[in-house]
Amino acid sequence: MTNHSEAAGQFEPDSPVHDDSLPARPGNSGDPFGEPVVTLRTPAELADALPYLLGFRPEESIVLIALHGERGRFGGRVRLGVPERAEDWPCVAEQLAQCLVGGSARRGERPDGIVAFLCQDPVGAETGRQVVERLRPLAQELRTACGRLDVPVFEVVCISKDHFWTYCCPDTRCCPPEGIPLPRPGTSVLAAAATYMGVQATATQSEIRGRLTPWETAAAADQERALDAASVELLPRMLRDAEDTEDTTSATGAADTAGAADTEQGVASETLDLARRIMARLEAAPPVPGDTLEADNRDDELIAHDEAAALILGLQVRTTRDRAAEWMEGTEGPTALRLWRALSRRCVGAYAEYAAAPLALAGWVAWSLGDLAAGQEALDMALTADSRYAFAQLLNQACNDDMDPEAIRRCLRRTRETRDDAVALGGASARVGAPG
Repeated sequence: MTNHSEAAGQFEPDSPVHDDSLPARPGNSGDPFGEPVVTLRTPAELADALPYLLGFRPEESIVLIALHGERGRFGGRVRLGVPERAEDWPCVAEQLAQCLVGGSARRGERPDGIVAFLCQDPVGAETGRQVVERLRPLAQELRTACGRLDVPVFEVVCISKDHFWTYCCPDTRCCPPEGIPLPRPGTSVLAAAATYMGVQATATQSEIRGRLTPWETAAAADQERALDAASVELLPRMLRDAEDTEDTTSATGAADTAGAADTEQGVASETLDLARRIMARLEAAPPVPGDTLEADNRDDELIAHDEAAALILGLQVRTTRDRAAEWMEGTEGPTALRLWRALSRRCVGAYAEYAAAPLALAGWVAWSLGDLAAGQEALDMALTADSRYAFAQLLNQACNDDMDPEAIRRCLRRTRETRDDAVALGGASARVGAPG
């Protein structure tokens, strides 16, 4: 589940929302240099706004957006995939409503209303209209769940196959059974305001996930064999390294636990050194602008199967992964993100669960670099790979709580600086004690 904080814009629930002749109007809340505010009055404008509110075009999603005040200012939003089983819908609706209302209350402003979206394309011979009818009970579950929390749902919009429908208007004159075509992307007032603010919504949810999805090409078999070989070689060594670290910690006492964990040795040292070498290789080959598929394919070509396998295995160790998470900003951040995406694509076959580590790292770095939408998609995928993966759980919760990633960055910076200082001090001590 993903949860987002407030966005610029407002929805007027008391206006005649089913009259598509009402235009959206840009405003600025009295500040000529402030963020533009766009007033949305119709289901068409709400459907057009959704990608800009999320940062991507959602697919297979339930989205709830909080409204505040008489003018319906947009607040937090939550999103979750549409459960396949209808018997799961009441529970999911309850969880989404509680997450949105509770999260908004924790931030100091309980919602005065909610707008909901159901996004799902037809499957097989199914039509968009049939999707709408199939999801109608889910729409009702959402309205009921929010109503139990004393928060009304002003609108529920279903988006399917480039059309939209509203569940809240029975008038076929403005809401025909065949649906209404979505506005052409980039042509609305909101699109212009979003472009002015630097908000992009060009990628679809499947495109974001496609950059992280394991290979299904012929090369996947070669990669799985490389992972098998790496497992045979590295897993016994990783277990011995863990035992040695535990013995060192027991011998030196609890005060030295952090230092023992931070020391690069054995497989951890090899993993981090290899990652640094590959990042240098990637940095020397800048990504192709505007073509993510070509850019990802070229990154894949720069990483050998055995290299990817060694990194994937090495990142299963918590302390090694935590060290890798420090490459989160500056010139390191974008290059590390390319590496974590590439490794996520290499977790093929029986190694799907191993993707939790590189996916969580990709999610963290994307969020740290300012791409919240891509970050949360990666974290969702990490939890799909391993629902108990604590690193992804903690990061996902931080996103849901609208936490500033800078707090995590500061913590990682301090850890890195402390370790670097200790290494420098150790080197100086060795030089002083050496015979001259």
